Amino acid sequence: MTDDQTDIAPEPEAGDEDAYALDPKTISAILYAVEVQDRGKLVELLDPLHPADIADMLEQMNAFDRMRLIRLYGEEFDGDILTELDEGIREEVVGILHPRVLASAVRELDSDDVVDLLEDLQDPQRDAILEVLDDPDRIAVEQSLTYPEYSAGRLMQREVVMAPEHWNVGEAIDFMRNSDELSQQFYHVILVDPRLKPVGKVALGKLMGSRREVMLRDITDESFHVIPVTRYDGDVAYAFNQYHLISAPVVDENDRLVGVITIDDAMAVLDEENEEDILRLAGVGEESSLSDSVMETTRQRFPWLAVNLVTAVLASLVIAQFESAIAQVTALAVLMPIVASMGGNAGTQALTVAVRALATRDLTGSNAVRVIRREITVGLVNGAAFAVIMGIVGLVWFGSPELGLVIAAAMVINLVVAGLAGIGIPIVLEKVGIDPALASGAFVTTVTDVVGFFAFLGLAVIVLL
Repeated sequence: MTDDQTDIAPEPEAGDEDAYALDPKTISAILYAVEVQDRGKLVELLDPLHPADIADMLEQMNAFDRMRLIRLYGEEFDGDILTELDEGIREEVVGILHPRVLASAVRELDSDDVVDLLEDLQDPQRDAILEVLDDPDRIAVEQSLTYPEYSAGRLMQREVVMAPEHWNVGEAIDFMRNSDELSQQFYHVILVDPRLKPVGKVALGKLMGSRREVMLRDITDESFHVIPVTRYDGDVAYAFNQYHLISAPVVDENDRLVGVITIDDAMAVLDEENEEDILRLAGVGEESSLSDSVMETTRQRFPWLAVNLVTAVLASLVIAQFESAIAQVTALAVLMPIVASMGGNAGTQALTVAVRALATRDLTGSNAVRVIRREITVGLVNGAAFAVIMGIVGLVWFGSPELGLVIAAAMVINLVVAGLAGIGIPIVLEKVGIDPALASGAFVTTVTDVVGFFAFLGLAVIVLL
């Protein structure tokens, strides 16, 4: 390899976590090509890269370099890059692209990708993209946009490969070979009756492995699930994960086939929901991104910090009730944060498990009591173990067996309560229609702090004073 050649795709080694990341040499070469305005070199470097890698690189660049790269890349810009971009950066990139380049890029996309793109754009940019679409594509996209947000209608693609249920394998193959508008990516041929109602699906593997005279209805998949167009996309993703689906037909209110959802779109929904839960649990806003401005990030985080301030004040009010006891036994001020901290950590552990189990529907009314009982038992066992440790610490550190007994008892109480709160609060919130990932953290923190301080200081007053 010569000095001016760039290693685009290094051979991954076992355990190499950067095996699928962009080579730093490639990034440097791309930035240099942008700096010297060498379009030929830039195209040469970007063409072998996957759109997702180009999108990652655009997200990591500053706004000025990003603008220069996009304008220099020009006509070669791939529409798939837009679908991989973070929402905030995507809107910026759309504004930079020349209308002719944008039109060419969007026409390459499947209808579901165009819908996903338009959902995050302002009206002027949305109208500009709709105008460049061919009439059939524009009508299909506009129809999809009429469906509720986060529904199967927004998730599906209109390009469907279907065949009458009375066809045989040979007729289906001939039809697909002669079709000028065959979907670029599909996994099944959907069988429909004369009313366009889906009645089954045939996997491409079975289709290609069967003789021409075999009837399609004789080689349909045993597992066949039809998705209503208004079904919540989270339910769709759950069905794909639960039943190991690769694709599924979507039907309108009259049970007629209107589209198909493929596994890549369903898994994208699962990924988004997991990301939202993580961000909500941390209180940083479900749409938080590294590309957000300082004001936007501040706005997203402020409410959660305000809630935490309220919980801290409540805990402080509890401490204030025992001010005289703390003044008499200063060791209490040293040890009481330990009890609250251990309870908070135990509550967070149970809370994380509960929120995830509710999202995946593993935690239901039928097993809730058993799971709550398990978490209480776990809290009791862990509390007893750490009670012994902290009892010894209290005795050795402060020379007071009574103080060791107090912190040991408080530890058991708070860890049991933490387990109960961590699993019980998300269940209750979901029952009343509040997102557990959004609100549980504040409640669990309040409970463990208040109970921890009250148990420790209350027992100290009873035993030591």
